[in-house]
Amino acid sequence: MTLKDALKKGEDSSRQFKENVNSIDKLTVEISAFANTNGGQIYIGVDDNSLITGLSGDEIKRLNQWISSATSQKIEPPIFVQTEIVLSDDKKIMIITVPSGTNKPYSVNKSEFWVKNGADKRRASRDELFRLMQSASRLSADEMETDVEIEAFDFFYFSEFYQMVYGETLDHTNISKSQLLKNFKLLKDKHLTLAGLLLFGKQVELMKPQFGIKATYYLNDDEFLDKEDISGKLPEQQKKGVDFILRHLKRRPTQNDFNAPGELEIPLPAIKEAVANALVHRDYFINSAIFIQIFADRVEIGSAGVLPNTLTIENIKLGIHIERNPIILSFMAKFSETGYTGRGSGIPRMLRICQEKNVPLELINDLERNQFKVIFYRALGSLNGTDSINK
Repeated sequence: MTLKDALKKGEDSSRQFKENVNSIDKLTVEISAFANTNGGQIYIGVDDNSLITGLSGDEIKRLNQWISSATSQKIEPPIFVQTEIVLSDDKKIMIITVPSGTNKPYSVNKSEFWVKNGADKRRASRDELFRLMQSASRLSADEMETDVEIEAFDFFYFSEFYQMVYGETLDHTNISKSQLLKNFKLLKDKHLTLAGLLLFGKQVELMKPQFGIKATYYLNDDEFLDKEDISGKLPEQQKKGVDFILRHLKRRPTQNDFNAPGELEIPLPAIKEAVANALVHRDYFINSAIFIQIFADRVEIGSAGVLPNTLTIENIKLGIHIERNPIILSFMAKFSETGYTGRGSGIPRMLRICQEKNVPLELINDLERNQFKVIFYRALGSLNGTDSINK
């Protein structure tokens, strides 16, 4: 982007204008807020109205010294930024480019944590600090201790799972049940971890109702024909979520046999993978449900939180993944009925299957809404169950 374009667009969450900076602490706060969010640029020598005021040689020298001190001593951990002097109409502007940090959260003077809030900034909340640590793989929400005691753990359900996966009953283990759960990181002290509750809790919907699925089948953008609030253990949520989608999909006749039931307009393995991904990789520091929304032309599956750390749409298509919730991931991969492997191959496989079946698929990392979304596009047809075929 050229300087002219940047000035024309004005300030936003990735661009800040400063006529000058007269305090090293204020400069430190600006840099740390960008590093704790999505990165951005600070233009010094530009006023709030996007007019270039310029900097003197002495001011630039002072700013360079402050930037060096701020990024190496006042911000912890230290961060590297780039500076550039741009000349416009014989006036000098300094542009500081701050990357989105990979070791979040970044503190100022070891005590303050700042984030961007649109074109402005503010102190980070407690939940935001958790998310920042999670984004740098320093903390996982699923290993956090809840206030739910072990009595809420469904040992019958867990026993069936344990025998299916490990080929032996709990009675044949040489350690206590509570120690076994601690080894699996399902229990911490006397309370269930979030993973223990969501995977094996008796009444998840009573303890954590915010971590369910809200599924809706729309007649149009404003009217719905069917809806369901899906709750329960995570494997159960995946099955119910997939079932909701399936009962509202059409089948397309095959080329060779028009008397056969036909194939689903969206492949079942792709649907199962998308719902499992939403449950496994969502940000559990955000108290929000997963949304399944079915329209005449598309099926949307949206989960809380954008891609963590350095992940992008481009590299997840290649199978690169970061384990945001490693405990939940490892257990969901052991439930054979989920169809989930947990090896990073799910997104590439989903893309390949949809391409083979001529089903358009879109992945959206929505930074503004703090949401990741998978969209399957359908063949346009009526909502009364009539089969429709891609052409």
